[in-house]
Amino acid sequence: MGEVVRFVSKAERERLHLIREARAMYDSVFPSSQSINAQRDKTTIAQVVNGPDVRRGDDAPR
Repeated sequence: MGEVVRFVSKAERERLHLIREARAMYDSVFPSSQSINAQRDKTTIAQVVNGPDVRRGDDAPR
């Protein structure tokens, strides 16, 4: 059967690309409560007590 092909201008593709990029940035700055809850569920007791496992530089207090 015949297929319908929709023309999408270059400007429209760029607009959609910028919208997707902006949404990704917004989600990284303001994560949804679902993703925050998922992170909390994965946090171990050691991370809560000791803090995250972060490598210290030479100038960090010990």
